[in-house]
Amino acid sequence: MSTDLSSTPAAAGGTIRIGDDLTVNRLGFGAMRLTGPGFWGDPADPDEAVRVVRRAVELGVNFIDTADAYGPFTSDRIIKKALHPYADDLVIATKVGLTRPGPDDWRPVGRPEYLRQQTELNLRHLGLETIPLLQLHRIDPAVPLEDQVGELAELRNEGKIRHIGLSEVTVEETEKARAVAPIVSVQNLYNVAARTSEDVLRHTERHGMVFIPWFPLAMGQLAAPGSPLEAVLRDSGATPAQLALAWLLRHSPALLPIPGTSSVGHLEENVGGASIRLSDDDYRTITAAC
Repeated sequence: MSTDLSSTPAAAGGTIRIGDDLTVNRLGFGAMRLTGPGFWGDPADPDEAVRVVRRAVELGVNFIDTADAYGPFTSDRIIKKALHPYADDLVIATKVGLTRPGPDDWRPVGRPEYLRQQTELNLRHLGLETIPLLQLHRIDPAVPLEDQVGELAELRNEGKIRHIGLSEVTVEETEKARAVAPIVSVQNLYNVAARTSEDVLRHTERHGMVFIPWFPLAMGQLAAPGSPLEAVLRDSGATPAQLALAWLLRHSPALLPIPGTSSVGHLEENVGGASIRLSDDDYRTITAAC
């Protein structure tokens, strides 16, 4: 089964290629907010969470980013309930390497046997035979990076994952990982107001990798009345969230934003950002204001 996404709202942002075989619309969906307080347990409205995921696909989103640590496994189960059996062109990315002792508590665990166990659980909870993109959620400083990426490479060789990605890494760490196995993506904190990973972004551009910015909507005080962006917001008719996403889509062809929400209304607003086209002046104004 395949879904025609060529004329859907998310398609307005264009497409991007992950590895040598996966093409997706450049506006994805991040599933972390489908969980309860502290990203722990079930959401307040599980039915709305299912509606959000289904609506995302209806709007043309065909890249969904989740993780075993979200809930744990809450977002995985919601995605499966909402969308399984999956459309052929839907790419589900997930992550392993963080354990969750409780709400708002995230701890890296990179032992190879743990990464393998969590990969198997992701497969089960998502209802997948192969994970299209498996990302190392965090590097565990207590375990050699070569062992962590090496285990993901073994899982890829076994056909349990197709591609390997990284999360919250430096350029040096990315290169160390690439010496062990092909790396197709990096997922770091990045948005218009937080660009400390600019060097990593440019590195992914040079080497044909995708950069997946998490927390892509943050604009801080830039959206407040009297800010340098007040005129841009007024003239464009966009919301602050849409402007933040439009800036990312313009800033680099390697960026694949994954705004997340637990509300259908907010989802529709976010996806509308794919159709916003910033003028050169507006792009420079936003860039300089941050």
